[in-house]
Amino acid sequence: MGVKLPAGGAPPIDLLRGASLFLDFDGTLVDIAERPDAVMVDAPLATLLGRLANRLDGRLAIISGRPRAEIDALFGGHRFAVGGSHGLELRWSDGRLDAPAPPAGLHRVIAEMRPLAETHPGILIEEKPFGVALHYRAAPEAEADARALAGRLAAETGLSLQIGKMVVELRLAGADKGAALDTFMTEPPMRGTRPVFIGDDSTDEAAFAAAARAGGHGILVGAGPTVAHYVLPDVPTTRAWLQAAGEALP
Repeated sequence: MGVKLPAGGAPPIDLLRGASLFLDFDGTLVDIAERPDAVMVDAPLATLLGRLANRLDGRLAIISGRPRAEIDALFGGHRFAVGGSHGLELRWSDGRLDAPAPPAGLHRVIAEMRPLAETHPGILIEEKPFGVALHYRAAPEAEADARALAGRLAAETGLSLQIGKMVVELRLAGADKGAALDTFMTEPPMRGTRPVFIGDDSTDEAAFAAAARAGGHGILVGAGPTVAHYVLPDVPTTRAWLQAAGEALP
């Protein structure tokens, strides 16, 4: 998939009219923390997404690399649709679930990651339902070793290698955020609308491309080459744009 610099600048305020809204979480709605468990959803963010879901008549989903249960727990009683684990596990707003069986061999992968974490104390091993992530944000000197280890384990196990911002992840193959968006778009209330996906990382590029194929738009949070049509500079600006775009809905 080719990438380019976004040509459209900031997205127009009326972009959500007649649209379905898909949101990444870390780096998009909240700033990335050194540890995933250090992130919290503040009251203004929970209120903002609740209002957006109401104004969009339920056409809102969060699609994240985090497990679906973590997103549900972070947002408490709000019942948005969620695509967790990079789209491997889907939960619709009515509570329906769709998820594969966990992959075999995860215990071995985790065991082989532990020596690297012991050598570099800043490394965090994050166990997930369908994979494992190796975070090196607090140990940037370990980037080359972390990527090499993950690449070897992916080749040996058949797990999919996902590279993100200061993290490498091995997970069950077969889905990505673009596939999750496509699936959500096949059913009401999103079917027949334009998708808008907002994300900040290379893991979001498949969703930007899927949104464009369906006649919608991607919005990159941050900078860099992308297939997204629009760009917002950071998390606070993204939240401010979402507030304004929600208020512009009929």
